[in-house]
Amino acid sequence: MNKGKKKKKTGGIVRAFFDTGVFILAVLVIAFVMSRYAVERVKVHNHSMEHTLEEGDSVIIDKLTYRFRDPDRYEIIVFKQKGTGEDLIKRVIGLPFETVQIIDGGFYIDGKKIDDIKGLEAPDYAGLAQSPIHLSVGEYFVVGDNREESIDSRYEEVGIVTSTRITGRMLFKLGWLNNGR
Repeated sequence: MNKGKKKKKTGGIVRAFFDTGVFILAVLVIAFVMSRYAVERVKVHNHSMEHTLEEGDSVIIDKLTYRFRDPDRYEIIVFKQKGTGEDLIKRVIGLPFETVQIIDGGFYIDGKKIDDIKGLEAPDYAGLAQSPIHLSVGEYFVVGDNREESIDSRYEEVGIVTSTRITGRMLFKLGWLNNGR
């Protein structure tokens, strides 16, 4: 009778190790899939989005939404810098098939002035948007919230952002990972 109990006990331990291994493997697979296809942590590397985002802040971006819909005006997006592939974070102002222009610090879409985000300074420099910019399918005009320090669609280095360069949209800032802030 003792032999049967001992064998059953050993089988239970093996089963527990197997179940634990399967659980750990499932968690790792889910974490990999989530980080590859659903969400990602991105660190802010410059001052272009101050005071919304500060240099050193970490943000979580949603990488799925734009597979089902296009970015909306005023959303904060992450995209790849042309040439370098560096992650940039900016706010969408102009949408596909619109004409964007900056006149006397105001954003004009199809010739009509639009409201800007409250509390942000008007851009002094219009750059490429001094003349009307016609956006085509999958093209976006983006600017940083720190209009005087941001290198964005007003500058050739960034230019018009195509949908193929967009990684995702910002969901939230991770306060507990942001340099003690």
